[in-house]
Amino acid sequence: MQQQREPSASESYFWPSVWAIGLHVLVFGMLFVSFAFTPELPPAKPIVQATLYQLKSKSRATTQTNQKIAGEAQKSAARQTEVEQMEQKKVEQEAVKAAEQKKEEAAQKAEEAKKADEAKKADEAKKADEAKKADEAKKTAEAKKAEEKQLADIAKKKAEEEAKKAAEEEAKKAAAEEAKKKIVEDAKKKAAEDAKKKAEAEEAKKKVAEEAKKKAAADAAKKKSQDAARKSAEDKKAQALADLLSDTPQRQQALADEQGDEVAGSFDDLIRARAAEGWARPPSARKGMTVVLQIGMLPDGTVTSVSVSRSSGDGPFDASAVAAVKNIGRLTEMQGMKPSDFAPYRSFKMTFTPEDLAL
Repeated sequence: MQQQREPSASESYFWPSVWAIGLHVLVFGMLFVSFAFTPELPPAKPIVQATLYQLKSKSRATTQTNQKIAGEAQKSAARQTEVEQMEQKKVEQEAVKAAEQKKEEAAQKAEEAKKADEAKKADEAKKADEAKKADEAKKTAEAKKAEEKQLADIAKKKAEEEAKKAAEEEAKKAAAEEAKKKIVEDAKKKAAEDAKKKAEAEEAKKKVAEEAKKKAAADAAKKKSQDAARKSAEDKKAQALADLLSDTPQRQQALADEQGDEVAGSFDDLIRARAAEGWARPPSARKGMTVVLQIGMLPDGTVTSVSVSRSSGDGPFDASAVAAVKNIGRLTEMQGMKPSDFAPYRSFKMTFTPEDLAL
């Protein structure tokens, strides 16, 4: 039950104040009515005027008599006025007394109402307290029930977790057994593969050794051929120079022309032979490839420039051919050539194939 709000001081004194104001209004109303119904007294002024007027024409005795009558009349009027004022005051006192009595009655009623309200509030507070206790008891019971349910859920969850853990352990054991079997099988397979690879490696090693042996023999034969070609060219040049120095000028000119043609004809082979010495064969080089290089040289045999004029279609082979010609550096054999014989070699084109560079 909802507890009622206790009224403030201003609310507690509202009705007594209303009653007090009403009583005052009633008193003032009664006073106004009494004044309205009060009889009019004869004005004193005409009497005074008459007396003053008569003083001029009457004797002293008459004047005194009239003055006495006027005085009695004033006294009578004053007594009447005093009686009326006393009655008025009595009425006012009775009205005030009645108002005070009503005020006391209103205060008593207000006190009784206050006590009744306090009793009602106490009763409501008692009921609210009882309801609160009942609610607390209900909440306690519900909390206890919830706690019991929570404990039951925890126990159930723990049992499920233990069952799950046991199942996982069994699964792990089974997986471990399976993994162990697989490891053994894999080890057997690996041993067989290793044995096979070892045999293949031995076979490959033998093959590599045989190929290396063949290559060494081919390289030795190639070097021997290159040395023989170089020596033959040098011998021809030396013989030509000797012939030029030993015979007559006519003979020397004829021999020089003849030897120059022979030397110039052998320079192409010499350039290929020197390029083959510094050539590194790329893995993509194949038979049938052809690259045309543009070569520039100085009269002393120095190679100044090498570029691809027509590609073989294989970039690594083209680059290897350019590098091989650049590695020649300088052909000292060209130093004795006549300018007319050297002119074709100032800038010329040469064709290279993997077969040419592998000599």
